[in-house]
Amino acid sequence: MSFFLCVHEVAADLGFKIKPMLKRSKEFKEVKIAIVDNYEYENISRLSLLPKNTASMLVSNLIALCLLAVAVSGEDKKLSPHATSMADTSANLAFNLYHNIAKEKGLDNILISPVVVASSLGMVAMGGKSSTASQVKSLLKADTLKDDHLHKGLSELLTEVSDPQARNVTWKISNRLYGPSSVSFSDDFVKNSKKHYNYEHSKINFRDKRSAINSINEWAAKSTDGKLPEITKDVKNTDGAMIANAMFFKPHWDEKFHHKMVDNRGFLVSRSHTISVPMMHRTGIYGFYDDTQNKLLVVSMPLAHKKSSMIFIMPYHVEPLERLEKLLTRQQLDTWVSKLEERAVAISLPKISMEVSHDLQKHLAELGLTEAVDKSKADLSNISGKKDLYLANVFHASALEWDTEGNPFDTSIYGSEKIRNPKLFYVDHPFIFLVKDNKTNSILFMGRLVRPKGDKMRDEL
Repeated sequence: MSFFLCVHEVAADLGFKIKPMLKRSKEFKEVKIAIVDNYEYENISRLSLLPKNTASMLVSNLIALCLLAVAVSGEDKKLSPHATSMADTSANLAFNLYHNIAKEKGLDNILISPVVVASSLGMVAMGGKSSTASQVKSLLKADTLKDDHLHKGLSELLTEVSDPQARNVTWKISNRLYGPSSVSFSDDFVKNSKKHYNYEHSKINFRDKRSAINSINEWAAKSTDGKLPEITKDVKNTDGAMIANAMFFKPHWDEKFHHKMVDNRGFLVSRSHTISVPMMHRTGIYGFYDDTQNKLLVVSMPLAHKKSSMIFIMPYHVEPLERLEKLLTRQQLDTWVSKLEERAVAISLPKISMEVSHDLQKHLAELGLTEAVDKSKADLSNISGKKDLYLANVFHASALEWDTEGNPFDTSIYGSEKIRNPKLFYVDHPFIFLVKDNKTNSILFMGRLVRPKGDKMRDEL
């Protein structure tokens, strides 16, 4: 809450109105006196009987309280132990889920949000009973947590990391649970899943399959302002519950790229396949590590407000990512991050937009979620009051963009020693990337870019 909003709201509660009559002081410590000396008091209710100097004293105390409230609210609030635990869990889930998805043959790009997956699992746990719910909690490493603590922890985590003002990112998250037309959603489940996980609920009739799929895709497009036009072309299992996550994420760099420093370059999908992409260029101070043993580069670029960072991991040369993915664990990432050195780096980064959708049902089953996805075993009776549902599909779809936008860059470093002899980070072939939250250590997004959008370039050799 802003200072002036606080003053007006508390004054209204006390029964009078305040009309500001000042130009704001430059020094914050002077604001209290300046406001008291320059306010008119429109007294109403019982305060109209008070002398003006008494009203002035009340206003003075009110302002002191609001100054204190604003100061406290501006402090970096710590996460609760339950939210911290869920942040750790979601980070571990990121790597397990990524590796499972990466085993799919013919799959190019990967893009998942582990904190959103974890919150969806929390919603499943809320809807489950007995061993079905216990299995979900085990996957979340939350066996010992009370249900209330689990839901509050996941809710707090997602609210913290997706705050667009605090982190200066665009992150639209829409979640919907679809059920067959015969299902009746429990009022308590609808209320609590909306409260903790911001889930919408909808019935869908798959008798007209094409119309049903169009309806799902239209919802995704509308909820992401057209950035995610499609979640799926087909739905195989139409007799159960379906989770749909639709997201649009656009990071803003802590220091922007100059919009004129963009040109078309080649991105090597493989040694024989090159795609034309717009490439952004800039030199700045970034976290950089050259892993000569594993022949790869790691670069960390802070996002605006420095609450999170985008980490790029790229092999020296064009190669399939399997070798790099075998190295990729949470412990290895922590090792790479610990070895980052702040130094001058000349970065060339493709300006991209990508849309990726995964049906995570089978991947979550392979990680241990076997009951909820089994029609004969699932007990999701908290959703509808009876055992008439199983988790038939888990569509997790994201649109991601990054471009030149960000905060103004620091011009003072140009021409200085800091910027001399920069390391080169030329991103022209497949790489892995993560968006890591610096406060919670959770992973907001994790993925790989193998095939960007663009036209195939003709081999001139």
